[in-house]
Amino acid sequence: MIAHLRGQVLEKSPGRVVLDCAGVGYEAAVSIPTFAALPETGATVALFIHTHVREDQLALYGFSSMNEKRLFEKLLSISGVGPRLALTILSGLEPDRLIAAIRSSDHAMLTRIPGVGKKTAERVTLELKDKLEQLAAGAPIVSAATGGATGGDVLSALENLGYPRPAAEKAVAKVLEQDPNAGDLEFEALFRAAMAAVR
Repeated sequence: MIAHLRGQVLEKSPGRVVLDCAGVGYEAAVSIPTFAALPETGATVALFIHTHVREDQLALYGFSSMNEKRLFEKLLSISGVGPRLALTILSGLEPDRLIAAIRSSDHAMLTRIPGVGKKTAERVTLELKDKLEQLAAGAPIVSAATGGATGGDVLSALENLGYPRPAAEKAVAKVLEQDPNAGDLEFEALFRAAMAAVR
């Protein structure tokens, strides 16, 4: 199993990254916080990896911190939550807010995430409520984001989470209209603001 990769960023887009590790390109799906923490193309980065094996597929999921990887794996332990939904959940709420929502059984907060219905929210809180003490007490789950944000990346990230493009475009435009300096925000900050506006 691949558990960790260090290499040069060959390609990156919201939801995926390709790393060149000693001449081999590894593609990994990533959450929005991990995407925001990635350096520019050509720079070296290290990611914690979860290798997901199915009969017909071998997929890699990359995380900027061990805590984020552990939270992903906790989500995978829940019946009905696969890797794609687990990444969406990690992308839909900041990790500390996600842990707080799970521990306090805040179903309303969880159901705001695209793809998370009432039953899924109930299962997540029921099964993980008492299993997140270490993560809640640990270091921040996501390291500080680096690099500038682009409206195109934010639009792509919102679409990857299931929002229609017109709604995503309207949300980004609204954020930029309300705050003329929003275009200078880092990716994750602009993404969070746009996500709040799209609801």
